[in-house]
Amino acid sequence: MSLKNRDNKNRWRNKTVAFRVSPEEDEQTETAVRLSGLTKQDYITRRLLCRDVMVQGNPWVYKALRNEMAAVLEELRRIEAGSGVDDELMDTIELIAAIMGGMGKD
Repeated sequence: MSLKNRDNKNRWRNKTVAFRVSPEEDEQTETAVRLSGLTKQDYITRRLLCRDVMVQGNPWVYKALRNEMAAVLEELRRIEAGSGVDDELMDTIELIAAIMGGMGKD
């Protein structure tokens, strides 16, 4: 018999929560999870419970930031003179800016 998995506060997480999202919402969630450095479970749980998501800088977060910034730059180059910027791109830019702004604080 395998050992029960417990979280860092010694709680046994045995409940499953599932819900449907659109492909666009999934992409936004995946981006936020990558940039947070947390697991998807921890990220979604913290957001659902209105807890702060504190980004801890590590090589994976820096790599995710670099890749997202490259994708944003490519998308901005594609857009003519700043017109046609969709809400999802603006959300990603705001998320990156918030994370980068918080990295200098310690």
